[in-house]
Amino acid sequence: PDLRDAEELHDLLLSVGILPLDRAAEWTDWATKLIAESRAAIASWSADSVEQRAYVAAERVALAQALLPGVQFNPPLSATTDESIDQEYAARKVVQGWLEITGPTTAAALAAMLGLPRSVVEQALLALEVSGVVLRGEFTGAAAETEWCERVLLARIHRLTLGELRREIEPVTAADFMRFLFRWQHVAQSTQLHGRAGVEEIIGQLQGLELPAPAWEQHVLPARVANYDPRALEELCLSGVVSWGRLRPNVKEDNADTSARRKRRRQSPGRAAPISFVLREDLQHFLQAHTGGLRLSGSARAALEYLEKNGASFLADVARGAGLLKAGAEAALWELVAAGLVTGDGIAGLRTLLLPENKRQSRRRLRVVSGGRAPERLMPVGRWSLWRVHAAAAEESAEFITRQLLRRYGVVLRELLARESAAASWRSVLDVCRRLEARGEIRGGRFVNGFVGQQFALPEAVEVLRTIRREKKSETVLVSAADPLNLAGILTPGPRVSPYSGLTIAFTDGMPADVGPLGAVLSKLGQIQAAEHD
Repeated sequence: PDLRDAEELHDLLLSVGILPLDRAAEWTDWATKLIAESRAAIASWSADSVEQRAYVAAERVALAQALLPGVQFNPPLSATTDESIDQEYAARKVVQGWLEITGPTTAAALAAMLGLPRSVVEQALLALEVSGVVLRGEFTGAAAETEWCERVLLARIHRLTLGELRREIEPVTAADFMRFLFRWQHVAQSTQLHGRAGVEEIIGQLQGLELPAPAWEQHVLPARVANYDPRALEELCLSGVVSWGRLRPNVKEDNADTSARRKRRRQSPGRAAPISFVLREDLQHFLQAHTGGLRLSGSARAALEYLEKNGASFLADVARGAGLLKAGAEAALWELVAAGLVTGDGIAGLRTLLLPENKRQSRRRLRVVSGGRAPERLMPVGRWSLWRVHAAAAEESAEFITRQLLRRYGVVLRELLARESAAASWRSVLDVCRRLEARGEIRGGRFVNGFVGQQFALPEAVEVLRTIRREKKSETVLVSAADPLNLAGILTPGPRVSPYSGLTIAFTDGMPADVGPLGAVLSKLGQIQAAEHD
């Protein structure tokens, strides 16, 4: 404490109970004044054969006598109260008083400073912990043993620390943040991953995102994994590491008032139906159970009933068991996949379903028909099964989803949830982020300019942001409209680009420079580069 006179010293003596002389060297004159007025005395006692001396206020004589056996006072003072005080109570009062002004410390340090047996101090600390007054932990990182700190003081230190950390942050522009995301998600040159491990890492980062089914292997994975090999994804699926399917049931309105609505319900889902890839060990946090309201065709309902009864089955088994032709069973399975009810054990079956009809007919496979031989239509392989929902607790899933968002983007702000169809609400994300910041796992502050609301970031992401801000090199990155990094109109100015448009966005230095078909965008970029070269 920063004392200003003898009265404030007396208040300190009332708070801490005993004040060792070596901790009060700068206040000797005020202490002498209090002793002359019989408001304090010097207590002397022996601890481990070492003579100890401390200032004690007259009102704390009984406390000192209970805590310090054989204590002597100079000048002599007698207790001003008849209240019976035991050593345990006295130790708690003294230890609590010192913790309120000391900050994080250890039992050994307190015992050495106060001239008390360590066992007495430890017993007092445990009693204070039980009553909720103090907390134990590793607060400074400088002590080799457990540290203790008074709860209110620790909260104050924590607030000041968070405030200091937030003031250290220099926010970046939206363009720099896009440049950061290109690097964070391994889209920028020299940041791509490799091989099967790279595919698994990308899926772990992007899991939970529902994107148009063909986009995953046409645009998303090849943009992030150098020399992408489709066999790596098949191996991950067949080995049980990765699952795929639609996470949210596609519940359609139960309203058949018009023929137009009935017609739309009868239409089979298109090839661009959204699906997601998820690490199987994390599946419980993403799947949502359907509660009815699904509008399925008769063949799809028959296939669904067969899978519910028989479990994982091949297409031929589904067709035979549901009383369907193979082509009808295939259409039924795709309808169930698009509805968020069915998945496959591998990716080969999905690839076949996504092939255009002309490519499936052009394979050089023949079947015998009446009057000759005709090309055999390529059918999906592998087994098909229902999504099994074993949902985790809501609070556990909310924290997992929040951590997933941090892993995906490095920095989380409300605008990013616009592309997150399966994400939790912003309020639940905010609550989890505040807890993680309080535990020191993430950073809070203003990381990206131009956006309102709170923002949070992983510590390693903050370092990458600083690097991006210092770099001035120019770069152009091509992003498919179906890619998760299609954040045009969300983080950057201009209109949004539909992920189902089939277009490509050219980002130059983090800002959209051109939008159009891939060939047109590449042609325009080539013209610009040629003009700059000339």
